Amino acid sequence: MKSFYLFLLVILLSCGSQPKTNQDTFEADKAAILKVMSDQEIAWNNHDLEGFMEGYWKSEELKFYGSNGLTLGWENTLARYKKAYPTKAESGTLKFVINDISKIEGDNYWVMGEYHLKRDVGDANGVFIIIFKKIAGEWKIVADMSC
Repeated sequence: MKSFYLFLLVILLSCGSQPKTNQDTFEADKAAILKVMSDQEIAWNNHDLEGFMEGYWKSEELKFYGSNGLTLGWENTLARYKKAYPTKAESGTLKFVINDISKIEGDNYWVMGEYHLKRDVGDANGVFIIIFKKIAGEWKIVADMSC
């Protein structure tokens, strides 16, 4: 009988220390990715393009694909944004609509959604698919296709 109680105690104690389930991990990852995107909205809406770019992987391997073709690298992507949105009138107010976040594998997710810019020079809307990767403990966009 003593061994039964010992067995029951071990079972009860192990229930409180279960590792995170896949769903728990997914929800935590999703929340962290959405935080990056929320921070990007805030930076964009303050016409802080460098702050907006903090969500991107600061690497020459970053890939951005848009209406003007493929842009490689963080610095080139920032320069592209600065050229396309030189003032607050062009950058306007950004609102993301997230339609899907799915795990690809490991620490890689895609995010599919829409962007909506309210601007003095005329509104702009489009769709995107971005790839997030956890790098050095931080979620970063490693590839972006927006049109």
